[in-house]
Amino acid sequence: MLSSQKELFDIPDEVVYLNTAYMSPLMHSVVAAMDDGVRLKAQPWTLTIDHFFNDVEIAKSLFGQLVHAPADRIAVIPSASYGLSTAANNLSLREGQRIITLKHQFPSHTYPWKRKARESSGVFVEVDVPQGAAATQSLLQAIDDRTAIVAVPNVLWTTGAYVDLVAMRQRCDEVGAALVLDLTQSAGALVTDFEKIRPDFAAVANYKWMLCPYSTGFLYVDPAYFDGQPLEEGWVTRKGARNFMRLTENPETFEAGAIRYDMGERANFALLPGVNKALRQLLDWDIAAIETTLAARNADLCQRLDTIGLETVAAENRGGHFIGAQLPQGTRDDLLTELAKEKVYLSMRNGSLRITPHIWNDLNDFDRVIDALSRLI
Repeated sequence: MLSSQKELFDIPDEVVYLNTAYMSPLMHSVVAAMDDGVRLKAQPWTLTIDHFFNDVEIAKSLFGQLVHAPADRIAVIPSASYGLSTAANNLSLREGQRIITLKHQFPSHTYPWKRKARESSGVFVEVDVPQGAAATQSLLQAIDDRTAIVAVPNVLWTTGAYVDLVAMRQRCDEVGAALVLDLTQSAGALVTDFEKIRPDFAAVANYKWMLCPYSTGFLYVDPAYFDGQPLEEGWVTRKGARNFMRLTENPETFEAGAIRYDMGERANFALLPGVNKALRQLLDWDIAAIETTLAARNADLCQRLDTIGLETVAAENRGGHFIGAQLPQGTRDDLLTELAKEKVYLSMRNGSLRITPHIWNDLNDFDRVIDALSRLI
């Protein structure tokens, strides 16, 4: 169990921030690293060739440690949608084959598959999950020999409904389907082991549970797709790119691995230092310790929410870091606005009150949210 780490963040004592699933705050150390990075561009004569490469390589290595994957399988991307579109462009789908997704999963993880189904005369399938249930069993029942692609998260972003990714991989192997993951709402908070899960592609936007700046992310790529088609034809991903004086020779051969999928201008001098600082802190805390801490605190919080009339998802059916609560009938429409007036910050998604604490929260925060909800509902 980790103690509250609030002192590492710029969160005033009067603020109760329980909205990580919307966007995490940045640690003081991350902001300082980004400030140093911004100042490099203020004096561009201090930028060297190494600045275009070193932080990127460090970021891939650190993220690889978090998910148990070699750095050469990691690409740097600006968003989950970038990575998921890359995956859709590199997977095959024949006429009549099915793409399995979850109903109400994040739009960026549905649009590429809807387009692919239309273009390939395939079938786009959204699996509905009963309220309060885990998503695993419903998905397993939907996957059959017609399935070519399974595109799912680890937890549903509205309720936290859990998907067992190892079970997904096993079922995909049985029917010969590819597994594509959006881990934006779980990576950094749940132990994620790609050696066991073996996704074909897995995208992560970093600005939530990874505690990183906005517009940064990673894409995991299985070696089977190392010769695929990237979204962009950048220069920095090619062999010989470090030799700026010979770039006019236009070498077309990519460096080995997933590097071909790196975004253009990946060497973000302002943001990558912050990403690396956040990743180092996550590794220092240890993802298993974060997962255990959040699960224990949320279990207690769920009991308290249930006693004041909210209906929470059972622990075994949701990600331990994620609480989706159904409000009683007749709850006021301005609940979030009234909570914000008391400096208590939550969110609502698809009818569920979404409560997503992190390790900056303490018992006082939980007391205040229970008190506020008790009065306002």
